[in-house]
Amino acid sequence: MSDIEVRADEIWFDIAEKAGNTEFVGYSSTQGEGEVLAIVKDGVNIDSATVGDSVTIVTNQTPFYGESGGQMGDAGVISSQSGLSATVEDTSKPLGRLHAHKATILAGSVKLGDSVHLAVDVERRNRVRANHSATHLLHAALRERLGQHVTQKGSLVAPDRLRFDFSHPEALSPAQIAQVEADVNAQVRGNDEVTTRLMTPDDAVAAGAMALFGEKYGDEVRVLSMGALSPDAGAGNYSVELCGGTHVRALGDIGLFHVVSESAVSSGVRRIEALTGEAARLWLTERDDKLRQTAAALKTTPEDVPARIAALVEQSRKLERELAEAKKALALGGGGTAKAAGPEKVGSIDFIGQVIEGLDPKELRGIVDGNKKMLGSGVSAVLAVVDGRATIAVGVTDDLTGSLSAVDLVRAGVEALGGKGGGGRPDMAQGGGPEGDKAQAAIDAVKAALAAVPA
Repeated sequence: MSDIEVRADEIWFDIAEKAGNTEFVGYSSTQGEGEVLAIVKDGVNIDSATVGDSVTIVTNQTPFYGESGGQMGDAGVISSQSGLSATVEDTSKPLGRLHAHKATILAGSVKLGDSVHLAVDVERRNRVRANHSATHLLHAALRERLGQHVTQKGSLVAPDRLRFDFSHPEALSPAQIAQVEADVNAQVRGNDEVTTRLMTPDDAVAAGAMALFGEKYGDEVRVLSMGALSPDAGAGNYSVELCGGTHVRALGDIGLFHVVSESAVSSGVRRIEALTGEAARLWLTERDDKLRQTAAALKTTPEDVPARIAALVEQSRKLERELAEAKKALALGGGGTAKAAGPEKVGSIDFIGQVIEGLDPKELRGIVDGNKKMLGSGVSAVLAVVDGRATIAVGVTDDLTGSLSAVDLVRAGVEALGGKGGGGRPDMAQGGGPEGDKAQAAIDAVKAALAAVPA
């Protein structure tokens, strides 16, 4: 722990020891009154603050939720009858028992002992609540569809999105994602009331509640129950979890749930990112607009876009194959762009060297094999240059592999291209380098290596 972190902890311990804990009253209200217990500026306790100051204000009670368990802290306004107006950008929870409001004073001033009015940004709170409740439903849906091995490994509940990390050994298929999404939305449409019970941790676990990642539990815990099991599964709630966060009153308040991505976090841990409510609707609307624009560009209907794209992809692949065959035929017919493909003597060995711009490197070995057949006995080096990068393949006919190795020859070419290594077999080897402008120098390097081999 750094000196700054140590000093920060000392400040919060000092505040808690002198002023006591903050009482959170935000489960049932988004507004409330409080007394200023501490003001912190630049890591130092101060007695008062005025216009323009960026401070952290601690009160004896607050409706502002402090960031914990993956849920972001509330934002809003702190004011007073004496003229204070401070905008709260975030709320944290030092030591797990103080609520610290990070605020900027826009008007008036504040001092220790002042009575203030605290008002949470309700619209922002509602979006956070919807996303938090959706993570509970998502967790339950994943366990139902993938198995009971699924457990939460982390989460982010923000006003604009939610992120949920969970244990699972492999990527979800599109069908699995669609089913999980459908399960969550079915619960949303059911619009069941979300119920909360206060219990001891042992009683909660005995009742089937799941503990959430990152939460710390005291002698009494909040047990959130939401949704209903399908008739085939019997009576009971769809999700029952321990959670100290804020949630919707009824699942219909979530509005809509949509998964936007599923990815890997680490070995055995997957991540789903999703949207709810208006954010989800806007995302889907934007995607629909893009689909319509794509359809217009392809001169087809949105419904026929997949078939049209598939046809264009197949057409592109056909043209690529035809172009590759044309380039290969041109090369085999002696049309190399940097050196004529006809054999030349290097010492007593027949040699063909070619540089072919734009040739797919996958075609190199076929061209080299064709050259070897044409030679009967000899060496062929063919180099393809694509987007400034060069790939070279060298082939040696079988009768010469006792004294020559294609691996040694190709390494000479690779070095001239600014690359390293290159490998293969005595009769065929390949490598590459980033300096495609030195293609002819690479062919010359192979010839020099070949000339240096004792007769």
